[in-house]
Amino acid sequence: MPIEDLAGKVAVITGGASGIGRALADAFAAEGMKLVLADVEAPALDQAVQDLRDQGHQVMGVITDVTSPDSVTALADDVFAAHGAVHVLCNNAGVGPPSAKVWATTANDWRWTFSVNVFGVAHGVQAFVPRMLASGEPGVVVNTSSPDGPISPMPQASVYACTKAAVTVLTECLDAQLTADGATVRASVFYPSGKGLLDTGLWTSDRNRPDVLARERPRDTPAMTVAALHARGIPIQPLDELARLVVDGIRDGRFVMILPSDQTGATLRTRLDKVLRNENPTEVHELG
Repeated sequence: MPIEDLAGKVAVITGGASGIGRALADAFAAEGMKLVLADVEAPALDQAVQDLRDQGHQVMGVITDVTSPDSVTALADDVFAAHGAVHVLCNNAGVGPPSAKVWATTANDWRWTFSVNVFGVAHGVQAFVPRMLASGEPGVVVNTSSPDGPISPMPQASVYACTKAAVTVLTECLDAQLTADGATVRASVFYPSGKGLLDTGLWTSDRNRPDVLARERPRDTPAMTVAALHARGIPIQPLDELARLVVDGIRDGRFVMILPSDQTGATLRTRLDKVLRNENPTEVHELG
């Protein structure tokens, strides 16, 4: 359901202190929305909240661990106590484990990444959607996926790709159920992409990896960095452009939020053709 006028509406963003989450906060603030930023990193969250308040925006910050249903429920309690409604919920928090062949990943790689990228989204839906429905107000749940999962899986990032494919299917099911119920709340899937690298905290997400889910053995490849890839000539995709895409998508009531690209269409058609020929649709790449 489109929300054409965002002024005065309430937006909640997990992973909102930096990267794409912060870009979303800036874009929503420019629309006059009331913001709630949720993040596990207290210093970054405090700084983001202060910066936005200094610009005259209404914003609150809530320390939140999306892997914990109790923490996300507490977030929802705080938001509804303060505002009485939520119109836009961005389940955006995400992490990425080291690249590795599937048989070289560890159990904790899977536990950690799924706990944030997939369970974090599910916890957000469970804590917020019933209350959003009860309010009777129009709303949208925007779940951050990635083209590197359901559109063009990266073999070198198998764990991450699997989580993002799961987010896409979760969102498709959620929106289908909401539509079938004639709800005033809808769901959308957001694919951050573009013509270059996304300079976000995902590249250094190990900084927030809990000790209990530490990798059971050292990685056998060095960590890739945005700086190293940029030095090879790969451009940086502006995050504000992606955030504007989400704002426009909310206004238009789009289910899929992705920058227009002929390559995306060609990739999807090629994948479908390969599936219909009983072939593996994922291209072979050297792990690096």
